[in-house]
Amino acid sequence: MPASPDSPLVELRDVTFGYGERVILDGISLTVPRGKVTALMGASGGGKTTVLRLIGGQYAAQKGAVLFDGQDVGCLDSQNLYAARRRMGMLFQFGALFTDLDVFDNVAFPLRELTDLSEPMVRDIVLMKLDAVGLRGARGLMPAEISGGMARRVALARAIVLDPELVMYDEPFAGLDPISLGTAARLIRQLGDALGLTTILVSHDLDETFRIADYVVVLANGKIAAQGTPDEVRGSTDPLVHQFVNALPEGPVHFQYPAPTIEEDFGAAGGAVR
Repeated sequence: MPASPDSPLVELRDVTFGYGERVILDGISLTVPRGKVTALMGASGGGKTTVLRLIGGQYAAQKGAVLFDGQDVGCLDSQNLYAARRRMGMLFQFGALFTDLDVFDNVAFPLRELTDLSEPMVRDIVLMKLDAVGLRGARGLMPAEISGGMARRVALARAIVLDPELVMYDEPFAGLDPISLGTAARLIRQLGDALGLTTILVSHDLDETFRIADYVVVLANGKIAAQGTPDEVRGSTDPLVHQFVNALPEGPVHFQYPAPTIEEDFGAAGGAVR
């Protein structure tokens, strides 16, 4: 049974997950409120994309529960998992468009695969979604014929073509020039507000992410280092969070990977030790 409208759309309760002996998430709990933009941030390898995969059911939590609208995603059978996924949209890193399909067919793909809508209806929906991202006139172009920023906007149109309740963005700003980056950020915020979407945004771009997010969660060392509004996170006294939000080269996250001493590597008789 769906949860009440006042409850979080997504909730992680004491979730632990790792790869082999490496723990990525260590008993974390967080909530994603409905209709808001929640940003997941932190250093690379901190588990941000893993959280998205747990929500989408690609992975199952080794401990704890991942809830989507009150349902534990890890306990759903295939039929109910696919039903839950139809209520989610996903924008992958760099867009992940089908290179052999034009812009129109890329956006139409989920409609044709997952619905029984007629082609005239598919056409109207696709053109409306492309218009929402400013690319209705690019419908006939191939992915190789459009810029990286345009490709990201096509991917965004595809992510919202089924009118999902939740849209997850995995590094939507990576590799974009300042104009394209600002356009993508504005679209994420405007579409979320206009459509009442719940948004989870994974990003390393501090300025744009803090500008459009309602809530920020900083992951570090398998735990939640800080969470709250952008201003609250910026004001955190946690040394790691301070280093992250101020882009400092030195702090709890070290530049040098652990290694033998200089004397051990270069002072040993008979040459350097590998």
